[in-house]
Amino acid sequence: MRSRITIIFGALFVNQVLGEYGMAHFSDKGVKDGKDYCIFFNSQWARLPQDLHKASRLQIHDLTASVLCSPSEVPVEGFANRIPMVLRGNCTFYEKVRLAQINGARGLLIVSKDRLIPPAGNKTQYEEIDIPVALLSYTDMLDISKTFGKGREVAMYAPNEPVLDYNMVIIFVMAVGTVAIGGYWAGSRDIKKRYMKHKRDDGVEKQDEETVDVTPIMICVFVVTCCTMLVLLYLFYDYLVYLIIIIFCLASSIGLYSCLWPFVRRIPVGKCRIPENNLPYCHKRPQVRMLVLFAFCVAVSVTWGVFRNEDQWAWVLQDALGIAFCLYMLKTIRLPTFKACTLLLVVLFVYDVFFVFITPLFTKSGESIMVELPMVLKVPRLNSSPLALCDRPFSLLGFGDILVPGLLVAYCHRFDILMQSSRIYFLACTIGYGIGLLITFVALALMQMGQPALLYLVPCTLLTSLVVALWRRELPMFWTGCGFVKEAPQPALVKAPILCTQNPDPPTEGPSANHKPHASEPTYQCEDPTPPPEKALKEEATQSE
Repeated sequence: MRSRITIIFGALFVNQVLGEYGMAHFSDKGVKDGKDYCIFFNSQWARLPQDLHKASRLQIHDLTASVLCSPSEVPVEGFANRIPMVLRGNCTFYEKVRLAQINGARGLLIVSKDRLIPPAGNKTQYEEIDIPVALLSYTDMLDISKTFGKGREVAMYAPNEPVLDYNMVIIFVMAVGTVAIGGYWAGSRDIKKRYMKHKRDDGVEKQDEETVDVTPIMICVFVVTCCTMLVLLYLFYDYLVYLIIIIFCLASSIGLYSCLWPFVRRIPVGKCRIPENNLPYCHKRPQVRMLVLFAFCVAVSVTWGVFRNEDQWAWVLQDALGIAFCLYMLKTIRLPTFKACTLLLVVLFVYDVFFVFITPLFTKSGESIMVELPMVLKVPRLNSSPLALCDRPFSLLGFGDILVPGLLVAYCHRFDILMQSSRIYFLACTIGYGIGLLITFVALALMQMGQPALLYLVPCTLLTSLVVALWRRELPMFWTGCGFVKEAPQPALVKAPILCTQNPDPPTEGPSANHKPHASEPTYQCEDPTPPPEKALKEEATQSE
């Protein structure tokens, strides 16, 4: 299905002009091999064949020094069986293509320095013209002039674009894997902290990052801040985008360090500490391997920041840094109750839908502001269609589409550990996230436009967790996050029958009535088995390593 763009004329009247992406295959005369360039055309002038082999290969008449708006600009010999390439401006598309057609042209390429728009006309003009007219970018025209000689030829065609690209599989694996690993890591780290607190040994934990419990006020402040930032980006994008890039580089460096340190600290090399000094952040004499790892993480982030526009390989660094950033945030930020999870997901659900579906109506490019930010996972299209050069050559998934549901998955894992429920909440919520992502891909294929992923991810994850809690009859505890709130003295989650591990009180009658327990005999004691035993805590803490 080909991409289409709607152009709005005036404030009272709306006229839809259908523009379609096609390809212009340039080559030197007599040479079959060449290079494809993106063009934008209106099939109401004339349609293009879908196959390159069925397209006519015609010679280009380079008239890029002219705009072809008057007969005086037409060469004496005309354009017999050729395709003139002219600049855009000074007159309508109809005037240009009419001059080209009456002088024998077989098509028209209009070079545009601005963004490509559909070459529009009216019904009468469409009926009069029977040659194709298409727009070519000025950058591509410069590349064509450098690559091919004066006798270059062109064949214009418009292949069908595949509904779904194979890169969706890569994005699916990265997103679901990040959510699953981040949620599991966050829950295991939480139980490790409980075990260390139980052992009254905080020495190791003091070296680790502290968690941040999210409150409703923090959620409201976060959403308001995000909305403000996006509005400011719309107004001052050319300046603030560099601030966003710097913030992402710093945050991703910390995230990459946090993810790699558990592996590096197992390496028996570089344990020696640096000499005593007064340098910032080094006065505690960190290990040499810590400094080497920190320098490596900063170098990776800076490399991406400098070469972020290199489409061939920079996306790999961006995805690696993005995944590390998401894992770090999932490990650090903690939602203490399912109530907080619901509030956060619902608010960001509305936020995502608004900025994806509504803001394009107010932007000059007709695209959502969030598409232009670096806070996304991106994978280049892997299909063989040359249309991958047009439109947007990458498939994108925002970090928020991973982080927001991931916080719920992490909450489910912590609740599983406290309830000793064999991670049923964690698995169910992770599967719900995967199903929601698949629904997002299907909606993307059917609607052929960017989709707010949270529109599908939020219902799938929230409803799945809610159904599991109802099925297990644990909704009150799951909703209030019993055991997660700091102010609570960690009460028992489930009131279980008392287990008596010693002999009961002596009888008051019978042969044993006069028997008195010896000093060495144990007295009556009972235990509540609900809190996780030390052995289970130790096992979970060991797994989190």
